[in-house]
Amino acid sequence: MARDHAGAHRHLRAKDSPFGSTIAHGFLTLSLLSHLCESTFSFSERKMGVNYGLNRVRFTSPVPVGSRVRARFTVAKFEKIEDNGVQVTWSVVIERDAAAKPALVAEWIGRHYY
Repeated sequence: MARDHAGAHRHLRAKDSPFGSTIAHGFLTLSLLSHLCESTFSFSERKMGVNYGLNRVRFTSPVPVGSRVRARFTVAKFEKIEDNGVQVTWSVVIERDAAAKPALVAEWIGRHYY
């Protein structure tokens, strides 16, 4: 529970918000990155993956409750690291159906060990 009491996130007051309906928290959208990545890619022979962090995150448009979202992942940087690992910096865009702007843009760093 985010405990954010902003009207746009609460069903009873959302219609009075600038968005006109209830919207998902930006951090909920951000939390989908791991799931969307793992359902998009298969990392064969990987022993472990670690979420190393984010360099940049922007919540560029709202995600109304019930929206369908999808993600685009582009490798921005690929570096070998110690212990037979690689560090991958992803440029990520989360889009929602029928939206002119993406919901989220981020630079996400993951470490993978083989």
